[in-house]
Order: sequence, then C-alpha cells, then structure tokens
Amino acid sequence: MNIAMIPARMGSQRLKQKNLQLLAGEPLIVHAIRKCKAAGVFSEVWVNSEHPTFGEVAEREGVKFHRRPEHLGNNVATSEQFVAEFLENHPCERLFQVHSIAPLLTVGETRDFVQAMVEGEHDVMLSVVDETLEAVCDGKPVNFTFAEKTNSQDLAPVRRISWSITGWRRETYLAAARSGGCATYAGRIGYAPVNRLAGHVIKTAEDLEVAEALFPIVHRA
Repeated sequence: MNIAMIPARMGSQRLKQKNLQLLAGEPLIVHAIRKCKAAGVFSEVWVNSEHPTFGEVAEREGVKFHRRPEHLGNNVATSEQFVAEFLENHPCERLFQVHSIAPLLTVGETRDFVQAMVEGEHDVMLSVVDETLEAVCDGKPVNFTFAEKTNSQDLAPVRRISWSITGWRRETYLAAARSGGCATYAGRIGYAPVNRLAGHVIKTAEDLEVAEALFPIVHRA
C-alpha cells in the first residue's frame, strides 16, 4: 500500500502560515491534497500537522488527518522525527511525502515519481532537478575543470534535491530510525528528475509571487 503524506506546520517563520497562503484562489495545502487525489496512485492521502486547523481542511477535502504531537510541530523538530512518528502509527509499504510548498509539481510528475520508485524497488526516492551548468562547492569545481572551458551542454548535470516529493519504504525507514541511524537516506537510493519549475519551493513571499505567475502556465488544461 502506498500512502501520500502532506506535512503542514502552522508556525512557519519566513512566510507566516505558508501552507494556508492562497495561490490561484486556494490554500497551498488544498492544491497538494487535490493533486494527490487526482494522481490516483495512493491508497490513502493524509495531512500531517500539529494544528487542528489542518484537520478541518483535510475533512473538507475528503482525506485523512494525522495530528502529530505538539513538540513535533515546532522549529526544532526535524522531518526525520515527524516522518518516523507517522510511520509508527500508519502501516504501509511505501510513504510518499508531497510538499504543499511545491505547487508547480504536476499530477503527472507525481504519478511518474511513484511508478519510478515502485518499479525500481528503491528504499528511498528523491526528486531532483538536473542542472547542466558549471557548479562549484567550497571554491572547487564539481562537474567541470578550471583547466579548460567546456560547453554547458557537454557537462554532467548537477542533481539538486528538490524535496518536492520524496518516497520511503516504511520498513527500511523505521529500522534506521529505531537504530539511531539516518532514516532519510537509508537503503537503496533512487533519483527521479522533475521539471525545474516542479522544484520551485515556496519559502518567502517572493517565492509565492513567482508561483502565482507560473501556476496558470504549468497547470493549464
């Protein structure tokens, strides 16, 4: 069984209550719920939050609500913690975390991502944006050399993890979490490329303005 989980914390800092911010007339959380339902690849769709307001949204949209403990909704709690807590309470084969703050991820990309994880038999599937541009880290070239100029189209792409959608095999994740290991990257990792726009994540008011401008183009009928 494949479950979709949409995390939603009320106390966001840079953009207040960002999961409830309106985009094309609907809260971001609603777009995520409807996308998961439309994909048709999930046995259940859950909203995961510490705040009852999101439970009301889930009920209106016809999906399930998991109320995580209050301490897993603060600024210190990590995704590893609240994902593990959710998985301890909800048996499934795979869990797919779909972020409401990535509203330009399409229904088709969501469906393709799930299919790629299932067919690849991965324990972890990460959504990535492939960038075929020169990249440096700590002043050192990553996918090119300072010894010569290479055309961008000839470069090996740098894979930026977008977190727009992420998949985990429940058994592997919980085994790592219970043993004190890093559950997020435990086991066999797969990478599923998504469109650069699908990798646009809303953290600030400016990010939301960009999504507002692009939303009708990405999701036009």
